[in-house]
Amino acid sequence: MTKYLFSGFIALLFFACGQPPQRNCEDFKTGKFTFTATINGEEKKTAFHRNLSLEVDEYEGKVDSSSIRWINDCEYVLKNLNPKNKAEEKPIHIKILTTTESSYTFEYNVVGNSKKFKGTAHKID
Repeated sequence: MTKYLFSGFIALLFFACGQPPQRNCEDFKTGKFTFTATINGEEKKTAFHRNLSLEVDEYEGKVDSSSIRWINDCEYVLKNLNPKNKAEEKPIHIKILTTTESSYTFEYNVVGNSKKFKGTAHKID
């Protein structure tokens, strides 16, 4: 009886865990994307395009470039190529958490800072 109870418990535990989130990060290493963030209660939209080593952002009419160092298929570090102040000198760590056919959800933080933020980027090309 105990053997069957234990086997049933293991089976229940296996099915309760469910499927892991989908992560096809390779599909999002390059391309053109949009990202909307709420800053001081106002929605701001950023467009960016990325290849394997460079990301170019367009935000409120300004263009900025960052180098990319891939840690693995789902994580990378951005480093601003032309920082205008100390805050822009700090690299940003980005980790893709889940993907769909046309978007990915990610978390990001300044390297060395434990406070993380989440966002969703949508692939437009």
